[in-house]
Amino acid sequence: MASDIITGISSSSQLKRKMHIKGSIVKTNKAGAIVDIGVEKPALLHVSQIIIESGQPSLRVEDYLKIGQEIDLFIRNIQDDRIEVTMKEPLLLEWREIKTNMVVKGKVTKLEKFGAFVDIGAERPGLIHVSELTQGYVRDASEIVSVGEEIEAMVIEFNRRKKQIKLSMKALQPGLDEIEGVKITPARPDRRSKKGKNKKEIPSENNEAPEENEPTVMEIALREAMGKADSNQPAEESRSKKPKSVSIEQADILARTLKHRA
Repeated sequence: MASDIITGISSSSQLKRKMHIKGSIVKTNKAGAIVDIGVEKPALLHVSQIIIESGQPSLRVEDYLKIGQEIDLFIRNIQDDRIEVTMKEPLLLEWREIKTNMVVKGKVTKLEKFGAFVDIGAERPGLIHVSELTQGYVRDASEIVSVGEEIEAMVIEFNRRKKQIKLSMKALQPGLDEIEGVKITPARPDRRSKKGKNKKEIPSENNEAPEENEPTVMEIALREAMGKADSNQPAEESRSKKPKSVSIEQADILARTLKHRA
């Protein structure tokens, strides 16, 4: 994070965390140094917050800092009784400052087929999965963004323990149902037709065909007798192929019975 050095500070009430200032070494010891930053009380620079040219922490304060030396500092913490400073450039976005649904800006640093890594000023870069780049299907992240491109995204999930930050560009884009104020309601299946489709059809009583009465044994015998009467076949042949014929008296009885039933 490159920030301009703030000058003209004369009161501790003007100080803010991460503010970039200059200070002058007043005293050094094993624990660190006392620094004059131009306000009513000096600031404390702990040994763990001293950075030498190689970028590594200092082990012996007196080897690197001298009384009267002017150094670049950042405000690390402000309390009622003291001001803490650091030579380490602070993160633009610390873990305690990251919130779900917050909008951040960053620069694409790396592309993979599954997504893009974005430097948002946090301890770790955020990841925009390929499915969170834009509305619709995306095969490769390079179709949407490129390395070095500055983008804006929303934090949709983060895990400090795993050092993971998940971002979404799609979350900041209007949905397909919001374009030009048009609200698209997905079609719903007709429940009545669905129920009727699965329901077995039961024929109505009014549509049922009239049930025919089965012929009785006597009716069958009568029909056979009448058929024989009209037949020109010899009696012997008829007796060999069909049941015994009934007498005229029996036929007459059967005829009266059928007439009575009709």
